Amino acid sequence: MRASVEVADIFRTAGSAYRAARAGHLSFYQLKVMSAIETCRTAVMGGHVEACTDCGHWRVAYNSCRNRHCPRCQGAAARTWLAEREADLLPVGYFHVVFTLPAEVADVAWQNKAAVYGLLFQAASETMTTIAADPKHLGARIGITAVLHTWGSAMTHHPHIHMIVPGGGLSPDGSRWVSSRPAFLLPVRVLGKLFRRLFLTRLMSLHETGRLAFYGRLAHLADRRAFLRHLSPVRKKRWVVYAKPPFAGPETVLSYLSRYTHRVAISNSRILHFDQTGVTFRYKDYRRGGADRQQIMTLTADEFIRRFLLHVLPKGFHRIRHYGLLAGATRKAHLERARELLGVAPPAASDARAEPDDIRPPCPCCGGRMVVIETFLRQRQARAPPTPALLSGIQAS
Repeated sequence: MRASVEVADIFRTAGSAYRAARAGHLSFYQLKVMSAIETCRTAVMGGHVEACTDCGHWRVAYNSCRNRHCPRCQGAAARTWLAEREADLLPVGYFHVVFTLPAEVADVAWQNKAAVYGLLFQAASETMTTIAADPKHLGARIGITAVLHTWGSAMTHHPHIHMIVPGGGLSPDGSRWVSSRPAFLLPVRVLGKLFRRLFLTRLMSLHETGRLAFYGRLAHLADRRAFLRHLSPVRKKRWVVYAKPPFAGPETVLSYLSRYTHRVAISNSRILHFDQTGVTFRYKDYRRGGADRQQIMTLTADEFIRRFLLHVLPKGFHRIRHYGLLAGATRKAHLERARELLGVAPPAASDARAEPDDIRPPCPCCGGRMVVIETFLRQRQARAPPTPALLSGIQAS
């Protein structure tokens, strides 16, 4: 069901003025994201005409933009991705681990997204695999699925990594499965210290090799001494690494992943109202507890758009990555070995010849099956309703 107010509605109403006021200050990719969201599931994208095989009712369905930042398109993308990942699940407990950057580093990341977000993935994954491999802790090779989020609940810039990690791993020689404790994976304070050291060391390396750029209020950080002074407070503070209790089972993992893998800065369901005074939406204030955590915020349309565009990722940047046992070409062999050691049968092979599920909604009049009777390309409108003769032919079939 369509939300009463969507991000697309806000972009269509206020986007043109926003672009005009910031001409030359928006990246090509930000403009492309705005255009995709504005035209998603409209006649601009093309589409098809469906008719009911029982009662003849017909409707027009427009194509999706499939942009990864579009709130409308992420549900289908998440379902497809999760179906592919289902075969990777093992019959063990899974942990949710979160690595967060402090505000001083987040400022640098905002102006150097590809470099610093990439470093965030690298440092967090290396921290997990290094501590897990240490015999003093787990002493095993673990698998990691990592997802980048760059926002807080109020769409402020808050880069952090969510990790889903099986509760155990393969021994170094691959001869046995090493299980973690039921409610404990790795010590978060140890993880935080190594994460801080790895990240800051490599961030300084990026600065010294000229791979960081600074503009506006951060322009002075191009000087090495100023950059060191900027980072001085975060060298002493504790870096937040948070580990949640394990999930109840693989099915719960899939359900949980679906809420994280393809999430965007704000879902349409959180938007409550939009008028000339601004955009009103729900958010969580994590400084509060209980029922007070759910809060309401109103932003001007320009500020809402600005915050949304903060989270547009660089072109080609992968926000979901796999490490350890789940990485690349070795994933299949590692999972087969893990199942063998755990005494679990491999997942049933899917029948590639099977017909895909019909995901078209049923007829709103009689619940019958809808079939496509006409397609039309982008920038072209659907024709008039099908003729009675055509509809009677559909019913007869």
